[in-house]
Amino acid sequence: MKPAQDLLNEHINRLSTAVALEKPDRVPVVLGIDAFCAQHMGVTIADLVNDLDRSNELMLQSMQDLGDVDGTMLTVITAHVVGPAFLCNVKLPGRELGVNDLWQVDEVAAMTLEDYDTIINKGWNYFFNNFLQNRIPKAWGDFQHFFKSDFKKFEMKFVNAGILPFCSATATPPYDYFCFGRGLTNFTKDIFRHKDKVIAAADAAMVDILQNLRQQIRAAKPFSVFVGAPRSAGELVSPKMWNTFVWPYLKRIVETVVEEGSIAYLHLDGNWERDLAKFRELPKAKCIWGSDHATDIFKVKEVLGDHMCVFGDVPAALLTLGTPDEVYNYSTKLINEIGPAGFILAQACYMPANAKVENVKALVAAANGK
Repeated sequence: MKPAQDLLNEHINRLSTAVALEKPDRVPVVLGIDAFCAQHMGVTIADLVNDLDRSNELMLQSMQDLGDVDGTMLTVITAHVVGPAFLCNVKLPGRELGVNDLWQVDEVAAMTLEDYDTIINKGWNYFFNNFLQNRIPKAWGDFQHFFKSDFKKFEMKFVNAGILPFCSATATPPYDYFCFGRGLTNFTKDIFRHKDKVIAAADAAMVDILQNLRQQIRAAKPFSVFVGAPRSAGELVSPKMWNTFVWPYLKRIVETVVEEGSIAYLHLDGNWERDLAKFRELPKAKCIWGSDHATDIFKVKEVLGDHMCVFGDVPAALLTLGTPDEVYNYSTKLINEIGPAGFILAQACYMPANAKVENVKALVAAANGK
């Protein structure tokens, strides 16, 4: 077996080559496993959520059992912050839910129209902390609980095993924060009835969002930055509104990531096919496109394959309901038709909690040519 440092360097070089749109020795594979490792390791999902140190250990054990994986999207269960990160509460297994239920974002729509003025006058950081503490205090408690942990320690366990923590910093555009905080119905009305106010609030929020992002990158020195935009897909927003409220802010975030010397991993849920060509405006060979399988990955390759690395895209249905041969064959198809240059093999979005272990191993085996 190779020493961990040699293995880590090999994985970093392989991923860097793919991002640079060149052909590595083999297509790299990155996995996003969290709840999946509960059934793989024989524990409940609540066990993972309630003990972050244990979740870190079991996630590493799970990944090591799956084969030669180049990178991990997560080093610890993030259930406590998926709600608070979007101005929402979160229901957790073993608390509001059964011990093997997946955590759920509880979109309470606690943000008011007047909160746009608070953001304009006092900034995003003031609003965010005040909102969590006073409007959704349970979410604030979850947020505080999560960030008491030693994340560098969690990352180093993967690093010491030769597996690269793939994205150690995050950024979200104002559109998605506002949409979750206000609720989809309220926010859709806002962008028509209060367009100027929403734009002013988004512009004001970006001052802190970009400064926070720069600080994260300088502190963490991540391989890539997770840029998530779960409500921004063109299937949810008209072209005019998308070009006003989504694209300018998403573009500035990506440009900031690149200015700071990192890579933008674009985690884009929903169908973005209408606007794929716009992404050619982003810096070449500095971005990674990843989706949840709603966007046709072959269209992404056609439009963007010579401009940015493509990531994905084995679907949840195949990983849960398919056979190992079907997973292996589809993964091989992706390697041959989307790769081998400029491509990272992965699941679509994150690994389903009920994915078959043998199917996940088949995905990894395809990348390794076994």
